[in-house]
Amino acid sequence: MRNADMLADEDEYGVIDAVDWEKLEREGTESIKRWILSQLEGTSVTVVLIGAETADRPWVRYEIRKSWERGNALVGLKIHNVKNLKGEIDSPGINPLEQIKFTDRTTLSSVSKTYDWNTDNGRENLGTWVEEAFQAREIMSGEKEIEKSDDDTNNSGRGNIPARPLPQNPSTGPVVVNRPPSQPWCNVESCS
Repeated sequence: MRNADMLADEDEYGVIDAVDWEKLEREGTESIKRWILSQLEGTSVTVVLIGAETADRPWVRYEIRKSWERGNALVGLKIHNVKNLKGEIDSPGINPLEQIKFTDRTTLSSVSKTYDWNTDNGRENLGTWVEEAFQAREIMSGEKEIEKSDDDTNNSGRGNIPARPLPQNPSTGPVVVNRPPSQPWCNVESCS
């Protein structure tokens, strides 16, 4: 996503590199949780970048849960076909929005759409998808509660949290859009 020039100012959107992540990780679980929650402040939509290993990352699942709990809309974005700096692509991964369930046992993917960056023309459509997700979330505000889970982050030691972040070719964590949508979403036919 960095290479696609989708993030004008990486610092503004909470993008960190492996060295920064390792430093944060050494500070412990509670520091990571505080950092994630601080990154969500002032946001309304969380875009989850879905690569080969995304669903296996406990901190990604934690951020998805916290995003929903605070009222953010979610958009899944498959990026396995986005070429890395070496021109390589990855294999598709499991959509974490299909793994997280509401208390009524429906999945988060049932109310949060997922798109493919390449086949759905992400460069042209990402803004529309974000606007659409924001509007849909506003309509259903407070209607669905996510099931509690102990597998995402375990406070008694390291739990399922990897000692280091897994390789990210390309990055496979959520991108948090730090601003509310500028105007309500509309389709081409209804916009003037």
